[in-house]
Amino acid sequence: MLDDVVISKAIIESYTKEILESLESDVIICGGGPSGLCAAYYLAQEGFKVVVFERTLRPGGGMPGGGMMFNKIVVQEESKPVLDELGVTTTHYKENYYLASSLETLGVLLSQAIKKGAHVFNCISAEDVLVYDNKVQGVVINWTAAAVANFHVDPLTARSSCVVDATGHAAEIAHVVSRKSGAKLMTPTGEVVGEKPMWAEKGEKVLLTNTKEIFPNLYVCGMAANAVFGGPRMGPIFGGMLLSGQKVARLLSERLRQK
Repeated sequence: MLDDVVISKAIIESYTKEILESLESDVIICGGGPSGLCAAYYLAQEGFKVVVFERTLRPGGGMPGGGMMFNKIVVQEESKPVLDELGVTTTHYKENYYLASSLETLGVLLSQAIKKGAHVFNCISAEDVLVYDNKVQGVVINWTAAAVANFHVDPLTARSSCVVDATGHAAEIAHVVSRKSGAKLMTPTGEVVGEKPMWAEKGEKVLLTNTKEIFPNLYVCGMAANAVFGGPRMGPIFGGMLLSGQKVARLLSERLRQK
């Protein structure tokens, strides 16, 4: 016999317990796209407490749609080992080009990040940041549905040692910090430079250089990194996204272990 109220209690109790335990963490990642999930996977694998806030119902960013809704993605040779480690099936197309299912890649990446211990919350937006003593100390969160419905609902907060902006083209966290703190980002202009038109080769080359700390305790990865520093967008090649997530995880791991 199934009791409808017991089902409701199970969901509410377990979710409440997990989100309460996630309000203080080592790293908060804003955005559950490929770079954010890859960063979460590697950080959780290292034993750090990682929380991902994804504003949409479905994590993955632009990955599931592949190229113009053809659900295939391309990765280059240097990033293939990440997919091999995760257990994603790849096929060789031609020299330096490998294909993978965008849906399998997202499913495996999300599954592996959660299995390693990352806490992933969908339908929650990071709408603001906590900045104390000129350092990012956490984020301000709210239900995405509240914003969509234009409800005036006050938010809650989550604290962490470091925050990662993995919000993609919009670079939302970097924009908030730049606009609200009055301080300069670690960019040539001191602000978000803005992404350039598509150029896969150049965009992939500069992405890892752009993956780094941009404000005390605030790091950027994935397409947000190129948006912050003025790099080109890259379209449906996702090798750089994976490597960017891996790099920011390494940078944060090194930093957190020094504390």
